[in-house]
Amino acid sequence: QVQFVESGGGLVQPGGSLRLSCAASGFTFSSKVMDWYRQAPGKSPGKEREFVARINNFYGTNYADSVKGRFTISRDNVKNTVYLQMNNLKPDDTAVYYCNIWPPSPNWGQGTQVTVST
Repeated sequence: QVQFVESGGGLVQPGGSLRLSCAASGFTFSSKVMDWYRQAPGKSPGKEREFVARINNFYGTNYADSVKGRFTISRDNVKNTVYLQMNNLKPDDTAVYYCNIWPPSPNWGQGTQVTVST
């Protein structure tokens, strides 16, 4: 069964950094496109989950315009883990962050909360 376990979130001041991790299992990780998404406060689960970043199985990447130049996605195919390095964080980055494959599995993880605030 496809599973994702996100970690690394927390409370950080504007301008700070965090590194998120997502441990995946239940599929051949190295062959899958991996995405990060986020859900801002007040949004119902499954509604308006925003795309953040993608890394394909050739290590090609792309990003939402709102995070380009600040966030970096990477993957470790030995550890079956995808990462999201987030720098220069802004209050608008506050959200629960999730990873998933593309096309998305219905088995979303619990996410990890990122709060950017003074």
